[in-house]
Amino acid sequence: MKKQFTAIVLAICSLTVFSQQKITTDAAKINALLKQMTLEEKVGQMTQVTLAVIAEGGWGNQDGTLNAAALKDAVEKYGVGSMLNTTAHALSLDTWKKLITAIQDAVQKSRLKIPVLYGLDGIHGQTYTLDATLFPHNLALAATRNPEFAKLAAKVTAKELRASGVRWNFAPVLDIGRQPLWSRFPETYGEDVLIGKLFGVAAIKGYEEDGLKNATAVASCMKHYLGYSASRTGKDRTPIYLPEIEMREYYLPQFRDAVKAGSSTIMINSSEINGEPVHASKYLLTDVLRKELGFEGLIVTDWEDIKRLHDRHNVAATPRQAVAMAINAGIDMSMVPGDYSFFDLLVEAVKKGEVPVSRIDDAVRRILALKFKTGLMSNPYPEAEAYANFGKPEYQQIALNAALEAITLLKNKNNMLPLSKNAKVLLAGPSAQSISALNGCWSYTWQGNDEAWYPTDSKTIYEAIKNKVGEKNITTTTAKGFNSAANYDIAALKRAAVHADVIVLCIGEDAYAESPGNTRDLALPEEQVELVKAAYATGKPVILILTEGRPRFITSIEPQASGILMAYWSGKKTAEAVADVLFGDYNPNGRLPFSYPKSMGEMVLYDRKPTEEVREVFNDNVGGGYDPLFPFGHGLSYTSFAYSNLQLSTNQLTAGKQLTISVTVKNTGSRSGKHTVELYSRDLYASITPSMRRLRAFTKIELQPGESKVVTFNIDKNDLAFVNAQLQTVTEPGEFELIIGELKAKFEYR
Repeated sequence: MKKQFTAIVLAICSLTVFSQQKITTDAAKINALLKQMTLEEKVGQMTQVTLAVIAEGGWGNQDGTLNAAALKDAVEKYGVGSMLNTTAHALSLDTWKKLITAIQDAVQKSRLKIPVLYGLDGIHGQTYTLDATLFPHNLALAATRNPEFAKLAAKVTAKELRASGVRWNFAPVLDIGRQPLWSRFPETYGEDVLIGKLFGVAAIKGYEEDGLKNATAVASCMKHYLGYSASRTGKDRTPIYLPEIEMREYYLPQFRDAVKAGSSTIMINSSEINGEPVHASKYLLTDVLRKELGFEGLIVTDWEDIKRLHDRHNVAATPRQAVAMAINAGIDMSMVPGDYSFFDLLVEAVKKGEVPVSRIDDAVRRILALKFKTGLMSNPYPEAEAYANFGKPEYQQIALNAALEAITLLKNKNNMLPLSKNAKVLLAGPSAQSISALNGCWSYTWQGNDEAWYPTDSKTIYEAIKNKVGEKNITTTTAKGFNSAANYDIAALKRAAVHADVIVLCIGEDAYAESPGNTRDLALPEEQVELVKAAYATGKPVILILTEGRPRFITSIEPQASGILMAYWSGKKTAEAVADVLFGDYNPNGRLPFSYPKSMGEMVLYDRKPTEEVREVFNDNVGGGYDPLFPFGHGLSYTSFAYSNLQLSTNQLTAGKQLTISVTVKNTGSRSGKHTVELYSRDLYASITPSMRRLRAFTKIELQPGESKVVTFNIDKNDLAFVNAQLQTVTEPGEFELIIGELKAKFEYR
């Protein structure tokens, strides 16, 4: 045994030495490369251009063919370090293989032969490869309360990106969803910090934990640092006014944990905070990100954002000043992306002494380090073993499981759901025969709303229900496509309703991404509201299916609904998941990751302050300050659960110790079901007004009818911490309350 132990220790030591030697070897190679590089070659590495720059026909390109002269300019004249994006739509796996191979072949004719690092936005699956697997968007994943799905989806996305010859993914989005008007709300994990941290870290591990030289991993990219989702108006790329105490309490923690988890790269917020564009903020990019958070990876801009310091934000008097400002603040790579202006301007700025060579070397060292880390320097070509990982059947099962756990049952009046498979169903509404409205943005095209590029086996809700109950039990007044006029034909709906037992109405939003998704109003379009009212007027029970990326107001139509299912944008298997839940083949267990508001004047979040809890009228406190249509964490089941026996291991928590909380959960219904148990805390008194409640832990369990289980949580002082007036993260002594369901218990922290 002693000899065996000694051998293990020696093996570990040898492995450690080997790893250190490998790191040292890569560092030595990078230093050697830097010494050989001209200024122009260094600046080329910091330049990222979009595919349209080298594609035949530019943005009009449809097939991924490259212009030989343009490609030669890119890799030989300018020596670009990175390329990104597609042109019009997703490309086939074979096309990506040829495209990446052609780029790396061209690189071999350059002086130093440094491979190009290609990046894509695989936001909820490999967006830009035809027939890639699409999963629920982050908002829907958060509803599962199961971070394992974030990890599994990331692992599949990594494999299908790598199969496409791509080793850098611009994901995950770590922006917190506290402004539901924001068009990128579906890309967030919702309004809670803890969920954002746990799901973000899970995704990063999914992308990277296999090791970036492995054909199953890609470099992740945390985005958008920092506060991007806090737009005052809710419009994309518009000003943010954010006190630093709020920034550190709600917007920074996800990035702090993601850095600790080892994310390789980070993309910067396109907007400005308190009048300072983030791309020009040395405080945020260097002082906070580099020095405080300890991030050592690559910092890349978002689309055209250095240019915008001059022509949009107007903080730089000239384009060259904009370049110097951003690079000196800490940017390593510019997503230019449509020309070589950045290259020319940065070379000029260095020669004029406006940017030190040391800053250039620092940036290029990080870029080269990532190329070594991803294995590009030893083999820049698409790998055969990666190619074999594309489109495996088990990926579809993961997508289905995630969609099933995401779907959230918001209302079930008189247990109308699940429906009988013998019921005569009338299916109506714009989402009934729309595929894009189930998948949302970043789905084979940027906007996701061109159904020509979706896989041919993609199911609509109509097709999934027909497969479930048979053609004789379903009729529809709808036509294919979200915007078809037939989808709003009230007369047809009334005629068809005569023979129906129940009307299922699929309403919500079609796909959109970024600025094209800006809206002035979260109200549902009037034509959808009128359709719902017409359905109610038939006297038949009505079930609403919501396919949407953010909460659209349904306050006026909710009272008469017999049931409401929130389907989100849940990816390829949304329709099948909806059908399974509607007809009882799956018991829903999703939980809202945001507070579903009643009206534009009541945008109060679950972790509200005490003064938001009340409405003060003539010095009398009137309740109802937090009064959403459906609260954060809401989600019904086809069974029922009861909590009892909330116990604390001690009523006095001290520094360095843990507090154990236990509660008994029982399935009191008649069918098995999954259930998320959520632990909230409330700091009763603090130097900064405390929130009414904060989510501190959660876990998902499955119980059979009549079965009970004791669920335990362990917390310490760090779980109770907050940012104080001095911008320090602290836990203050005092009394706290813990909340699970309707049960509460108090303890004191000393």
